[in-house]
Amino acid sequence: MNNFIYENGTKVYFGRGCVREFLTCLVKEYSTVMMAYGEGSVKKNGIYDEVLSILMKEGKNVVEFSGIMPNPTYEKVLEGTRLANESRAEMILGIGGGSVMDCSKAVALAARCGGEPWENYWARRGIVDFEPLPVGVIVTAGGTGSECNGAAVITNEKRKIKTGYDYPRCNPEFALMDPAYTFSLPKEQMVSGAFDSLSHIMETYFSEPDEQNVSDEISEALMRNIIRNLRQAVRNPEDYTARSNLLWDSTLSENRLIKLGKKCDFTCHLMAHQLGAYTGCSHSRSVAVLHPVYYRHLYRDGLVKFTRFAENVWGISPEGKSREELARAGIDALADFIREVGLPTTLRELGVTDKKQLKQIADSCRFSPGAYRKTESQEILEIFQECY
Repeated sequence: MNNFIYENGTKVYFGRGCVREFLTCLVKEYSTVMMAYGEGSVKKNGIYDEVLSILMKEGKNVVEFSGIMPNPTYEKVLEGTRLANESRAEMILGIGGGSVMDCSKAVALAARCGGEPWENYWARRGIVDFEPLPVGVIVTAGGTGSECNGAAVITNEKRKIKTGYDYPRCNPEFALMDPAYTFSLPKEQMVSGAFDSLSHIMETYFSEPDEQNVSDEISEALMRNIIRNLRQAVRNPEDYTARSNLLWDSTLSENRLIKLGKKCDFTCHLMAHQLGAYTGCSHSRSVAVLHPVYYRHLYRDGLVKFTRFAENVWGISPEGKSREELARAGIDALADFIREVGLPTTLRELGVTDKKQLKQIADSCRFSPGAYRKTESQEILEIFQECY
């Protein structure tokens, strides 16, 4: 394995009833809490009322930061930053999925950083030599794994750039994860989130080193677990065991553990980010469209790993197959699974209707240095066109 340094500062409280059991003590030292949430689902499913009643019972001054959208924008971050500073918030409590958690972490960074946040921490990797506002999260949707890392993926609409870096000091101090909180998610959102977790794992897995290593073997187990439990959750959306496994899979996919010693190839995510920046399409659904096509372009450059993927994740026998045939069979199994769980397979299904725009989007995509080989903008355009 390659050398690494591992750090994760988030304390996780996982299981049914964890919010009622632990939130009171976790916010004890803070007088003013900025409660961040999305566009209203937490009010419909009762989570908002539960959390607010706990905070009010403890005499907290609650400042509400609502309306955080999917693909949170830099303008929304600046709005939250102004509110946090004006209210003198002592901590941010994000209630929601990846978008809310990312926006909460971004506000926590921007509120304390000084200077121009985008230029210093999103346009390039910056140095966080100060303490951001403390953040705690209550997770209501799995997929991004944002609860146990310091990344905040934000869209700058003016520049048409969607990006983010993982700053360990921005890790939430705590994450409360009650799988029952995910039951109210629409089936489509549950499936999309689970595939986002699978995507994160694949993009770590399909990179050097290729010799036997702990990170890859953990990744194979996680991928098998997502596939099995997503099938079960599709059959029965309120299967607590399946939903709890998917939620923890999401955390393990992005808490830095499986990245240890790995180079990581986030080409698909970078392509999906720019598709989202230009068109506003769903991130997790766009990676479902992109992955099989991208891997058919790439598999010969990572043949050892792709054959292992076919055997160890999908259980495909190598008997009677060449290495290339086995690798392609694994990619075909992935594509079949995407269709099985009802995810889209074309960009048109995502609402991308302007084919002429694809070149501009392809030209805006950045290179992922951990990839088996560099994918230039012309090849990215070809991938987009094949996905269209």
